[in-house]
Amino acid sequence: MSERAATGRVLVVDDDQTVSDVVARYLRRDGYEVDCAHDGPSALALATASPPDLVILDLMLPGMSGLDVCRRLREIGPLPVIMLTARSDEEDRVVGLELGADDYVTKPFSPRELVLRVNAVLRRAQGPLRGEAPTVLVDGALIVDTAAHEATLDGKPLMLTSREYDLLVFLLRNARTAFSRDQLLEAVWDWTFGDVSTVTVHVRRLREKIEPDPSAPNRLVTVWGVGYRYEPAAVIA
Repeated sequence: MSERAATGRVLVVDDDQTVSDVVARYLRRDGYEVDCAHDGPSALALATASPPDLVILDLMLPGMSGLDVCRRLREIGPLPVIMLTARSDEEDRVVGLELGADDYVTKPFSPRELVLRVNAVLRRAQGPLRGEAPTVLVDGALIVDTAAHEATLDGKPLMLTSREYDLLVFLLRNARTAFSRDQLLEAVWDWTFGDVSTVTVHVRRLREKIEPDPSAPNRLVTVWGVGYRYEPAAVIA
């Protein structure tokens, strides 16, 4: 599989200037343009004036919490967000994922690992790689055009984060196959280990966007003792 060159602009938001300087240096080495902010209001001002391709967002910020920043960023659009969290911040991490964050990295972390996460999130957000055949996946009124990297339901665009989109595409392509949360974590997030609650949160968010009644899903169903399965409403083209 071919790889894109690392390009794009990343906004790094962390009140620890040493952390943001190190992260920025590693990102620039990989070909990214980088802006830095050290508090919530400054981050929002930068993101609003000129939306970046991705935001690296610390949850502990002065002036405005990272969770509040993430919530406001979601109002701007489906901007990819990678959260930086302390290992003890599990509850905040889950809330961040509920708000639409695409990924998280726990402190202390390897800057190189963070850059690899940025590459992976942006690669998926930008659509198929060169050499991958774009397809249109159809399930009744649900249509996903992988060339355009967009999904519609009943003719209306679905506002999906990049991870929600990835999860939907993977499950559509593998309809009626049950996957454990560990399997989905590896297939969609490229993680061989990690917090499977990430999958649970994204499944719940996706149900809220594609199911008539998210509390009684008929497309993205739970397979008890296994995980989840996509149950098509019609034949997938």
